[in-house]
Amino acid sequence: MFLGRFEHNLDDKSRIIIPAKYRELIKSGAYVTQGFDRNLMVLTTEVFERVVTYLNELGMTNPDARTLKRLIFSSASPVTFDKLGRFLIPAYLREFARIENHVILVGVGDYFEIWSKEEWLKQESSLQNAEVNEHRFAAFEIHTR
Repeated sequence: MFLGRFEHNLDDKSRIIIPAKYRELIKSGAYVTQGFDRNLMVLTTEVFERVVTYLNELGMTNPDARTLKRLIFSSASPVTFDKLGRFLIPAYLREFARIENHVILVGVGDYFEIWSKEEWLKQESSLQNAEVNEHRFAAFEIHTR
């Protein structure tokens, strides 16, 4: 499971080092694709294949389904590591996520996200708003048993 948060810098060739604990979880392969919140998502091959199966079952006549397929498939790229554990984030994904140098990697359970530091600070501010969270998460009824 992808947990925690890590701050890194891109190197001069726009590569990013993935923390060892995340690399261990994606050693059988992964894909990076556009996220839904001005971020990137890195999904293991297994999770990505589940998403692909689901998306391919959606009807072609549904305009929202077509849009979602375009968003995910057109921006997806396999993650390929060099021997130092770095991978290149494609330029079109860096542009979308507004990534220039500083990035934040955020564990989200089955996958992790990559954020520009500036975009993550906006997201974090929203996440830390207790008054909003009180209403935002009420319908989930999270139980410990």
